[in-house]
Order: sequence, then C-alpha cells, then structure tokens
Amino acid sequence: MADQQKPMTEESIKGILEVAGARVMSRGGRTENYGAPRDFSFEVKGAFANGLMLHIVARQYDYRDPWETAGRINVVVAVALLRDGTYSELPKGYDWFQGKDEETGVDEDGVMEIVDCVKGLNPKLFKLQVLTGDL
Repeated sequence: MADQQKPMTEESIKGILEVAGARVMSRGGRTENYGAPRDFSFEVKGAFANGLMLHIVARQYDYRDPWETAGRINVVVAVALLRDGTYSELPKGYDWFQGKDEETGVDEDGVMEIVDCVKGLNPKLFKLQVLTGDL
C-alpha cells in the first residue's frame, strides 16, 4: 500500500536518537502486565547533553481488529519529555509538549521533529519562563 506509514522499531528509534547525539538505552520484549496480556514492543530512552530526556514507548495489545490483515507494526508511539528526572512540558512557543508532558500517536516524522526540537533546547529557557510566569 503506497500510503502506509513506515513502521518504527527499537533499532530505528535508537538510531534517530544516536544520530542526534543522545546517550541511548532500550529494551524490548513481551510482558503480561497491566491486567491484560499485551505485546510490549519496545521502550527507548535518550538523554541529551542539555539534561533533557525523551522516553519513547510502543505497546501493542494481543487483540487485533478485523481490518488488521498484516502483522503488528508500530506506526505510532508515545513520547514523554523528562527534565531533572521528572516529566515536563516544553517552554511556550514550541509545537510539542504544550500543556502536557506526553505526546501520543506520534509517527516517525513527528519523532524526528521532537528529537530535533529537544536536542537543541537551552535549559536556561525553562528558568527564564519560570521567572516570567510563562511556565
């Protein structure tokens, strides 16, 4: 199908983060937690030199809808932003993490945009927006 999105894997997300200069750790596999069996596809964390971290998770449930004829793939993931070890929003003026600390349903292009945004962010911007009352 020509309009089908490119699936993401643990390795592809690690690659995006590593190219951006992050220290990366990941894990993948299967878990039976959360009250219902599910395939836990992968979890990747990338820590940037500016102290910010992205936590990217793809989970897939064991059930499939009738229209899903192909195998399970991750075309969307959840991305959380961490600052100083806690979940955080981005300062005002960015396309991501405004009023929330997690973006859900993000495709590969979105992951690359978020990584590009977070890797170059000056952490002093957080302090400035706290002082001005914007954060």
